[in-house]
Amino acid sequence: MLESWLTVTLFALAIFRLTRLIVFDKITDWLRRPFHEEYVVKDESGAEEIYIKMKGKGIRKWIGELLSCYWCTGVWCTAFLYTSWRVWPAGAEPLICVLALAGFAGIIETAVSRLLD
Repeated sequence: MLESWLTVTLFALAIFRLTRLIVFDKITDWLRRPFHEEYVVKDESGAEEIYIKMKGKGIRKWIGELLSCYWCTGVWCTAFLYTSWRVWPAGAEPLICVLALAGFAGIIETAVSRLLD
């Protein structure tokens, strides 16, 4: 089990960051590209919206759905980080800390940018 609120908080922030990294960030576009086809649609005001369509059928489509779903990917990220921590804590803890700090920094950056807008 998770021993303390600090551990729970670190895991929550790490899972948040890893999930966003996989589902949304441009740096992992290469991971989603074999499963997603992105297309841009302009609305009446000229604003662009990006939509995705799953490529293929069967397992390829299923992986595409998984990689586009924040909730689904979050479950698998949780399983990966928790299992890693249980099996190899010395290797998993630095990764969890880096992801947690990056997640916290992202939350702060979003809050500051909204305050300044």
